[in-house]
Amino acid sequence: MTYTKTGGDPPLIEKYGDLFHESRNCRKEAVEECGLPLIDLQYLSSSDEAERQACISDMATASSEWGFFQVVNHGISDELVERMRKEQRKVFEMAFEKKRSSSSLNDSYRWGGAPNAPSVNHMSWSEAFHVPLSKISDHQDDPPFNSLRLVMKEFAKAMAELALSLSGILARKLGQSPEYFPENCDERTCFLRLNRYPPCPFSPDVCGLVPHTDSDFLTILCQDQVGGLQLMKDSKWVSVKPNSKALIVNIGDLFQAWSNGAYKSVEHRVMTNPTVERHSIAYFLCPSYEAPISTSLQPPLYKKFTFREFRQQVQEDVKKMGYKIGLPRFLL
Repeated sequence: MTYTKTGGDPPLIEKYGDLFHESRNCRKEAVEECGLPLIDLQYLSSSDEAERQACISDMATASSEWGFFQVVNHGISDELVERMRKEQRKVFEMAFEKKRSSSSLNDSYRWGGAPNAPSVNHMSWSEAFHVPLSKISDHQDDPPFNSLRLVMKEFAKAMAELALSLSGILARKLGQSPEYFPENCDERTCFLRLNRYPPCPFSPDVCGLVPHTDSDFLTILCQDQVGGLQLMKDSKWVSVKPNSKALIVNIGDLFQAWSNGAYKSVEHRVMTNPTVERHSIAYFLCPSYEAPISTSLQPPLYKKFTFREFRQQVQEDVKKMGYKIGLPRFLL
């Protein structure tokens, strides 16, 4: 296969190409394709109490056993999703230097992985805009981004409402107050991330996004039909089958600690495709930096900490060791 780099692609081969000639990465192949637990949210408004409770129980069970589930009838229209995808594609088609140098969207553009990655295990074959919700409207004098901003604000609002609803349901299932989330998570602390994974001539040996857990409460992912998302289930990687009608929800590190381990933050990754680019949009439900992360469930598994302390520890570990340790640092 011949790889043709476009003017919008980040210089991934130029920066990391030698890594692929020095050694081939021996990743364990995903052994099967799975359909994530599917939750139909229309049952939350059912007049039948048994149907409502079954829907909530299915969501909690998936959060405990998988750390992931997918939702349909989620209230975000196909028309809004398509407008968001159209604007996303337009901005990623811009010249690399325009994306890299623009101060729009809070200087949020990023690509690749560690600057001095020692192996392909430390780099990501992707580019992204990782935007705080409160910064979406900044720099409105930059025309290429103006139409994107308008759709992003509408899309982020819809995703935020869904994230707060789902987190509240999962909290109540544990007998905890759902009010923690609207009190501590708002547009000043939450993020929207636009992802693009260019075709990769070294696929399937390369990750578009390296294995990780999410450092938030809840992530909601809107992906296209290309596929590539994989998660760790029963000590093996499984590939998630795309569902055109569904959004994917996964538990983050903070929810695992807040739920005292009832809900699981599961390692996941994105694998590249040799011929087709992939796009996705992720919403991250995060608290304020000073919000306390603790549980009233007994006996507690984790020390009480703040989101700031968690982030600082993660950044320190990545700088010193090259990878995130995360929640094990906060075990009692």
